[in-house]
Amino acid sequence: MHTVAVLALDQVIPFDLSTPIEVFTRTRLPDGRPGYRLRVCAERPEIDAGAFTLRAPWGLDGLAGADTIIVPGTADPMAPLGTAVHDALHAAAANGTRIASICSGAFPLAATGLLDGLRATTHWIAADALAAARPAVEVDPDVLYVDNGQILTSAGAAAGLDLCLHMIRRDYGSAVAADAARLSVVPLEREGGQAQFIVHDHTPTPKGSELEPLLVWLRDNLGRELTLADIAARAGVSPRTLIRRFREQTGTTPLQWLHRARIRRAQHLLESTRHSVERIGAQVGFGSPTAFRDRFRRTTGVSPQAYRRSFS
Repeated sequence: MHTVAVLALDQVIPFDLSTPIEVFTRTRLPDGRPGYRLRVCAERPEIDAGAFTLRAPWGLDGLAGADTIIVPGTADPMAPLGTAVHDALHAAAANGTRIASICSGAFPLAATGLLDGLRATTHWIAADALAAARPAVEVDPDVLYVDNGQILTSAGAAAGLDLCLHMIRRDYGSAVAADAARLSVVPLEREGGQAQFIVHDHTPTPKGSELEPLLVWLRDNLGRELTLADIAARAGVSPRTLIRRFREQTGTTPLQWLHRARIRRAQHLLESTRHSVERIGAQVGFGSPTAFRDRFRRTTGVSPQAYRRSFS
């Protein structure tokens, strides 16, 4: 039997806390035995959970010997991480314990340094803040969860459920995970690379910057076939200067920004219309349905049709 320790920090988000408890306690092996033993651990006996106070049966010593540690989201993700929690998570990682975060739980996990050099995700609305606070972490705001082997991160609370089912599948196989999904009345099919349900027209625009008018123009002209030379001409600068300014102000290149904006517009159209995949690809500026499908899959991890089935 695997032991899962759920680490409750101050101002823990109740739903994020309850998600792994519910999923792992519902997991049964083919012979009917429980698949997991659960521990709720905290630095102090009582933890502020917003609407109520949580009494944790285990202290930080409960993290020792656990096979998996879950760090749920917290309402104050930028709160300093206590030394005792920092050291306990580092000791667990050194012992090979699997550590996973849900939603804003990526912030305290990143504060330990355990995410440095790794790809990670969090709720899309907090992704920029995580990237700014922890530049050594490669933050991907567009996926449901990221599995680095020992260290895993997930987006919002629903994605935390996807991550828990993914870990069950890793531990016991697809049949046990599917049974746990049925008991939780959720689908098993959502893979980690699938995009988060985000505000798709909101491609980051640095407000007040010299690029802002150009980025607004690009969003208004996604359906046109635009080259780097076209974009540079619109900006009134050389392609080389444009690339440099884009990297400085957006962290990416003009064409990468454009492709991302097109995919986000396509996500919105897949959710909100019944237009064919071919028509949507043309609307957002792809020259062929094949090119659109390929770019969409590489960006989101799923096909346009699979995305529509999940989110429309």
